[in-house]
Amino acid sequence: MSLFTFRRFLIAFASLLCAELMATTRAASVSDPRGGQFIGFTGFSSFEKAAGARSREIVLTSPVILSKIKWNELVASWNADTPDGAYLKIEARGIYLDRSTKYFTMGLWSSNPARAPRECVLHQKDEDGDVKTDTLVLNRPAERVQIRVTMGSSEPEMPKLKFLGLCLTDNRVHPDPLPANRAAWGKELAVPERFQMNYPNGKVLCSATTTSMIMSYWARQLHRPEMEHDVPDIVKAIYDAKFDGTGNWPFNTAYAGSYRGMRAYVSRFSDLSEVEDWIAAGIPVALSVCSDRLNARGPGPNGHLITCVGFTPEGDPVINDPGKSNPTRRVYPRKRLIYAWSYSQNAVYLMYPEDSEVPQDRFGHWQSWTSRQRVTLER
Repeated sequence: MSLFTFRRFLIAFASLLCAELMATTRAASVSDPRGGQFIGFTGFSSFEKAAGARSREIVLTSPVILSKIKWNELVASWNADTPDGAYLKIEARGIYLDRSTKYFTMGLWSSNPARAPRECVLHQKDEDGDVKTDTLVLNRPAERVQIRVTMGSSEPEMPKLKFLGLCLTDNRVHPDPLPANRAAWGKELAVPERFQMNYPNGKVLCSATTTSMIMSYWARQLHRPEMEHDVPDIVKAIYDAKFDGTGNWPFNTAYAGSYRGMRAYVSRFSDLSEVEDWIAAGIPVALSVCSDRLNARGPGPNGHLITCVGFTPEGDPVINDPGKSNPTRRVYPRKRLIYAWSYSQNAVYLMYPEDSEVPQDRFGHWQSWTSRQRVTLER
């Protein structure tokens, strides 16, 4: 073999090896959930339907869902039309090979709490786990889950369930950082600014203020003034009497998703680059953070909701922080925000029109083609 031929052989071999490595890396990214899985339902034909305990009550029970991770935390989200007098009860349980947990109540929802409860359920703790406001935390990780929805009404018009989402998390997983998505750098979205202390009881209104800002953004983008509401209106629509506040995550998204053509839910990301994916797509993202960490005051805990509206040309996040005034829009150091966000296991509110072109979902962390392909139902 001549030296020239040998060199050509080495080049060809190196190219083949590089292609194999890239293919392996792509396959790993597709199969690696990075400690989280999102499962969304827009149709419920696979759910078992039964009469409830009360008249004019229907119970929908999902098939057993085989998860792609060993999860120990779950947050349920729902979007529904709930006329006056209508209500929902959302329940979830973990399933093991030898037994199942009880059904834990994830939330009681209605548009009018004077007629039907809108609240979290306290004191559910047992040997299997507990619901901390809106998050089911299991003591032993599970690989199967089942969801149950009770719908009823004291009036002729029944609620209509449009969407149901499950965010599963293995909080023991701490994945490596991802490369930044620089397509979002230098981009800012025109999300209106609001300061929570301008309203009564403002100290506890960060979540309602965040939801108000995002919904006003979409009201203006879509020319739908019926979605433009100031913070007191949002408070009335999402207040949780048992939590004594507006920070119940799924209540915020349930409100946003109650509007025609809107989709809203809670999820958890694995890296700030996933937020960059959404900003690049023109969709703001609400982040649950620790305020003390965000403001370099210590480790906390001190929960706070903010909205990421963009990134500087250098990659620092641009934030509508409802706890700040003059201005509400601030730039925080990238590393500091990542630290503050980790307090909630990177929880987010995603609120956007149903027909939006959502970003490519590399890991199955939001409602997407990718996450739908990962749903396995046991018959």
